[in-house]
Amino acid sequence: MGNELTLPADMVTHFEPEEIKRLGKRFKKLDLDHSGSLSVEEFMSLPELQQNPLVQRVIEIFDQDGNGEVDFKEFIEGVSQFSVKGDKESKLRFAFQIYDIDRDGFITNSELFQVLKMMVGNNLKDTQLQQIVDKTILYADKDQDGKISFSEFSEMVGNLDVHKKMVVDV
Repeated sequence: MGNELTLPADMVTHFEPEEIKRLGKRFKKLDLDHSGSLSVEEFMSLPELQQNPLVQRVIEIFDQDGNGEVDFKEFIEGVSQFSVKGDKESKLRFAFQIYDIDRDGFITNSELFQVLKMMVGNNLKDTQLQQIVDKTILYADKDQDGKISFSEFSEMVGNLDVHKKMVVDV
């Protein structure tokens, strides 16, 4: 692998070459065992992620090949979603993927419950949380198929400017 981290020429990111270089240095610092990929534990060494209840989901989305670790290409493509130059649809799609645990293109009642449970922990009783989930599905599920599609999700959260909050400084 040498001293420089390389990326495939066909990879699409929102980063300039200088930004990728900086991210490469950050990646190398995080890669404590010098394996060329980041484990969950290595990701958790980032202070800004330690208190994030959704960090496991973020890592699962970054980990496109599903091998349990994030290589440099996956890292750049994942972090690129949070670039200030990233478009609204990409950011909304990433937010949607947080909830779409089985990656089937829909958010089910169960998936919404699981992700919200990660966020609220034991601050709400499961029955209270289930009521919120049921009401959310009823509200967002325009075609009444019992689940939320990406277009339904976008319609529900698109006006909340969620995408403007999904930004990292590189």
